[in-house]
Amino acid sequence: MVTIAVDAMGGDHAPKSEVEGAIRAVRHLPVAVILVGQESVVRAELAAHPGWEKLPITIHHASEVVTMDDSAGKALRSKRDSSIRVALRLARDGHAQGVVSAGNTGAVMAMAKTVCGMVKGVDRPALATVFPTVKGKPAVMLDVGANVDVSPEMLAQFAMMGDLYSRLIFHTENPRIGLLSIGEEDHKGNELTKGAMPLLKQLPIHFIGNVEGRDLYTGHADVIVCDGFTGNVALKVSEGLVDVIKHLLQESLKASLSGKIGYLLSRSAFANFKKRVDYSEFGGAPLLGVKGCTIICHGRSNANAIKNAVRVAAEFASSNLNERLHQGLTSERV
Repeated sequence: MVTIAVDAMGGDHAPKSEVEGAIRAVRHLPVAVILVGQESVVRAELAAHPGWEKLPITIHHASEVVTMDDSAGKALRSKRDSSIRVALRLARDGHAQGVVSAGNTGAVMAMAKTVCGMVKGVDRPALATVFPTVKGKPAVMLDVGANVDVSPEMLAQFAMMGDLYSRLIFHTENPRIGLLSIGEEDHKGNELTKGAMPLLKQLPIHFIGNVEGRDLYTGHADVIVCDGFTGNVALKVSEGLVDVIKHLLQESLKASLSGKIGYLLSRSAFANFKKRVDYSEFGGAPLLGVKGCTIICHGRSNANAIKNAVRVAAEFASSNLNERLHQGLTSERV
């Protein structure tokens, strides 16, 4: 059974979402969970779930909490007993096979690099997330928030990691790699994209050139590479758009008698639509490039998102993905 350490103090709704999500995970998945955080607070939240003691859930005390206002440097230097850092140490030392956190992204990344170390050949880790496409197969996008400022060389590394991730997780034989820009022509973009273009063309990947924002959903590219600032903005805009579409669709269906009947008849279709576009169904984004398995969730993650993040972490750990990434990045192919 895979064991996942969950940072119980990280998210906007911690520890409520983390505790409920962990309980849902162990009830529906072949996993065990270590809830890492201030024991009295975590235990008080668990008390709202009678019978939790019979589940494969344990508590590991961590006295400090990293807030969203803490800088990554401050958290790294001064909060050595934070729930994030303790969870990562549990994974590093073999007590857990993966870590899930909805906490401060910068702090999680900095601590993961320090505590767990980097995969050889990677300068900076990248957060990879998936977008649903009209072709049915999701597109991988990285980076979506780990690195605000990057170099062309780092984008080339992201492309290699994205290529391998798409191959290993989605079994894409020859992933089409696109560079996110403001136009398809090679000369379009800023200094970063123009500098990355020749490097990407030299890599042993199926690089298709620049892609635009709309290609996140068209399925034109299997992997889309960008800096973390642009990627995070695209991710947050997409989440907001999904919420608006869901709301407008519900309101339109309920607006008339025929709409109400249609709404009742199409509830299963609507539920399927929500499942395809709801961020909580994807759980969290893996931090590619660090050793071990670290999954970072949205700060406002609900219990369903935490449960699915635990699922993603268990799948990631079971597939030895980072070891395979390491092998791929150091093989003759790359």
